[in-house]
Parts: sequence; structure tokens; C-alpha cells
Amino acid sequence: MMLFYCNLFILVPYVLLGNYLIPINKLKIIMHLLNTENIGGTDDKMPLKNYDIFSTLSDEECEEMHLAYNVVDAKKGDYIYFESQYLNKLFFIKDGYIKIGYINNNGEEIIKEILQGGEMFGQFSLERNCLNGEFAQAYKSDVSLCSFTIDNFRTILQKNTSVAIGYTQKVGNRLRKMENRFLNMMHADVKTRLLRFFCDMIETNNESIIGNTVLMKNFLTHDDIARLIGSTRQTVTTTFNEPAMKKLVSITKRQIYIADIKAVKKVLVH
Repeated sequence: MMLFYCNLFILVPYVLLGNYLIPINKLKIIMHLLNTENIGGTDDKMPLKNYDIFSTLSDEECEEMHLAYNVVDAKKGDYIYFESQYLNKLFFIKDGYIKIGYINNNGEEIIKEILQGGEMFGQFSLERNCLNGEFAQAYKSDVSLCSFTIDNFRTILQKNTSVAIGYTQKVGNRLRKMENRFLNMMHADVKTRLLRFFCDMIETNNESIIGNTVLMKNFLTHDDIARLIGSTRQTVTTTFNEPAMKKLVSITKRQIYIADIKAVKKVLVH
């Protein structure tokens, strides 16, 4: 729906997005972000050259590490690994989404994480036999990955200090998020868990921030979100429909819109 707002002698077109009116000039920027891939470049020979921890490498260093020869493509629904007690690989996501989980003793699927482009999974501790039956599955769409054996990646870290530092920061951030999720499940109500969950998503998608406004692609269902924050789909849906929550977050099947990220952080502080 197209609306117009008259400010003195200026006629400004607005578009109704969820529960919010967005200026058409800002909408064009937002739509550009939605249509932009998270990472990756046009050089197929160097699939991770534009990924942050590899960005300082020269073409010669990339060739030496054989980045182009570790590309893995998988179809939607395919398992990258399953019952992974003996996996000795580390994966970086170039495109697509990966669901990480395990099957409990009752045969139920437990989702640990849903990862997107720019994130890593597998033996990120660089130790063998530490995943304890974890699986990784291509989720929502086909995926493109870059994989390394543990020994190969250790060699890379030993040869390049900048990659080693970047990787250490990635692992630290991953562990911090996991710790925060655990603490939220133990001590926070569902509304607080949801808002903190979205703040963590924003850190991964910081290119989606325009001023104080955030618009991200939504690749999660209410059931996905519920499982990731330790709640139920019905409770999550009910919380999203609360008037106070609608003022903070608008979520559809395709996008997550936060009109005022400062207001969200203010709620979390209190």
C-alpha cells in the first residue's frame, strides 16, 4: 500500500511495511540489503577470499592453501554429516543455511543452532571426536560450503597470524552466544529471550542496520525460534502478538523489522 505524507510543501511517499510506515527512499536501501548475499565474491577460484578472516590473504596465499579445492555444494535437506563422532572437518558457510542438531533418546530432533552465510560449524574446537552424535543439514535452500580437515586448517593458522587471530575471535563470539542463550533459558522470560535472540542476529547481520532501524531476511519459522530459545511455538506466537511486542518487532515469513533498536536495548536493560 502506497501512502503519502505532506510535510509543508513536500509530498513524501511512504510504504506500509507490517505495522510501520517507511519512507520510499529508505525502502529502496532496505530492499537492496534484502537482495544482497551475506558474503562471497565473483571469483569462483577463491570462494572465501571475501570472508572476513581470509580477507587479508593474497591470491598467492589463497592458492597455496587450496581454498578452491575444498568447495562443497549440497542440496536442500542433504546431511553434511550425521552421527559425527569421527568427523575431522571444519566448514565455513558461503551461501545458504545449515541446521545443527541431534536426535535425543526419544527419537526427537533437537535443534542447537541454525546458521547462515559467514558462519562456521563442524570441529571448530579443532579436536577430533567431540561432536557426540551431532548432525548438520542443509536447511531451507541449497548450500555452498568450504571445508578443511583439522590438520589442514591448523597448518593455515600456524602460517598466517591474521587468520589465526580472526578465527580466535570467531570461536570466542560463538562460545559467548552459546553461553548467553543458556543463561537466557535459565533466567529470562520469553519476551526477553526473543529480544536478546534478535540482538544476536543483528550482530551477525550488521549490514542490515540503517541508522536506528533494522531489517533482516527471516529464514526462521516460529517453531524454529521457539526451539532455539527453549520455548514453544504457541508461546512465541502469542508473545509476538502482544501490543507491546508489536511496537518493538514486526516479523513476517520473509523479514524481521525493528523500527528502533535503541528501544529494544532499553527494554533489555530494564
